[in-house]
Amino acid sequence: MGRFTGKKVLVTGAAGFIGSHLTEALVREGADVRAFYHYNALDQRGWLDQSDVKSELEYFSGDIGDANAVREAVRDRDIVFHLAALIGIPYSYYAPASYVRTNINGTLNVVQAAREFDIERVLHTSTSEVYGTALTAPITEEHPLQGQSPYSASKIGADKIAESYYLSFGTPVIVCRPFNTFGPRQSARAVIPTIITQALAGRDIKLGALHPTRDLNYVANTAEGFMAAALGSEKALGESINFGFGEEISIGDLAKMIVEIVGADCEISSTSERLRPEKSEVERLIAGNAKARELLGWEPQIGLREGLEKTVDWFRGNLDRYRVGEYTV
Repeated sequence: MGRFTGKKVLVTGAAGFIGSHLTEALVREGADVRAFYHYNALDQRGWLDQSDVKSELEYFSGDIGDANAVREAVRDRDIVFHLAALIGIPYSYYAPASYVRTNINGTLNVVQAAREFDIERVLHTSTSEVYGTALTAPITEEHPLQGQSPYSASKIGADKIAESYYLSFGTPVIVCRPFNTFGPRQSARAVIPTIITQALAGRDIKLGALHPTRDLNYVANTAEGFMAAALGSEKALGESINFGFGEEISIGDLAKMIVEIVGADCEISSTSERLRPEKSEVERLIAGNAKARELLGWEPQIGLREGLEKTVDWFRGNLDRYRVGEYTV
């Protein structure tokens, strides 16, 4: 018997990086999982097509921006994990309206459906990017929100929509705010896969700014945080909760650590095409995670180096899935 035995669960964004890991963890914990993935003509289900739990899922193909599709997906579920979002920061500079539609309107569709069907709990996914550059450290949930990119602004909007439904209608929402999650299956739009793929291919490492710091948390830690929030104290309802490791490392030092783990001989440099606009760069992120510990009993179990070793091992066997060296916005 798992923690979610008897629970009917919806995961939006289930085919993505964090979503697929969470979906698998929920199945292992006994949940009846409906996996919402983005409709496409080839009916490709992202990472779920390679999952060892794919035969145990109920699939729902749709568009998070379509209110009727979301309503049908939410129907007859007990718990909703809402992860569907556009997440690439560079692409948000080119296509900001699509981030508003997907991230803000999509979240509105989810909480409205949850309100209509009297869902037990909604776990809405935020991001540490909503905080912008740390004004105080570590960053607690009381830190001001700063929209330093169209992506972060859209996620602030989504967070506030979710919060408003709790305050206005009592919709049982918890805003889950992961810091920089990493692990197997992550898109090369993220910094760790960018470093790993170049290092494994024996290429010099080309990155954006090397001095900013990030709080990096292995994906299994993040998934466990979401599940803890789903089953945790009702005191967490209406709250925003950080899920971060509580340590920071500069991008440059991170690259050196990964190169060492890979065993490569690579030069590490910053290139202009990968730099964010100056005022858009988030210079420092480090999580205060006391709230997650106190309200949910959550704490990260897998540290940075162990997580990087697991991630490098996965990428060694899956490098052909990535276009190494290409800068993808």
